[in-house]
Amino acid sequence: MLSIAIGADDAAIELKNALIDYLHQSGFTTADYSADAQHDGGCAYPDIAWTVAQAIKNGRHQRGILVCGTGIGMSITANKVPGIRAAQCHDTYSAERARKSNDAQIITLGARVIGAELAKSILAAWLNAEFEGGRSAPKVEKIGYYEQLKSS
Repeated sequence: MLSIAIGADDAAIELKNALIDYLHQSGFTTADYSADAQHDGGCAYPDIAWTVAQAIKNGRHQRGILVCGTGIGMSITANKVPGIRAAQCHDTYSAERARKSNDAQIITLGARVIGAELAKSILAAWLNAEFEGGRSAPKVEKIGYYEQLKSS
């Protein structure tokens, strides 16, 4: 079973708790890197996103879930970590494609954008999907290539 890192800022604690309950009921192991769990509520979303992305990159967990008000800031920050592909998803099709086509290890969700039941459906679509490779593999490899380029 997958080990999943989860992190939320203060805008998304309630949704994060609902997702942790859902994950545990589904048999997943979780590690909570959220503001309320790790930082006494005083940590900003970039710190949480960076910590979760590093935990994925370093192999402590296979996948990660980041939740803030919109999911945007978490996604932007997580994608700064080399080798990480984080996808902001607010529908099941995008979540499934994030895994199948882009091999996204992290999904980001917006607590002010979607409710708990939709978030669980999106999460299920993402968790049940696997990278297909095929025509997508060279594209994902190219993402890695661009990631390695140094800015001039």
